[in-house]
Amino acid sequence: MTVKFVVALLMVLGLASAAEANGPAADACAAKLTPDGKAIYAATVAARPTKDNLRSVVEHQTRSLAWDGKIGRGDARDNAKAAGECVKLGCE
Repeated sequence: MTVKFVVALLMVLGLASAAEANGPAADACAAKLTPDGKAIYAATVAARPTKDNLRSVVEHQTRSLAWDGKIGRGDARDNAKAAGECVKLGCE
């Protein structure tokens, strides 16, 4: 197996388990995200944010992913906003 395949598989598995925890609305929303948005979504959900700290968790996870080279920096802000909206649906 290649490293890219393993990473992609882990992201999909992480997204599936994260979406279960956040309900069908968050799952449907996350399915429409870009690959980078899905990575942000999965990382944010794994951090178990609350309504009160959602923004800071999304920002932290996005920065971490970008600095680690796991997502592109150019569209990180837009992908973070979209992922945050999906996570927000699960926090309601």
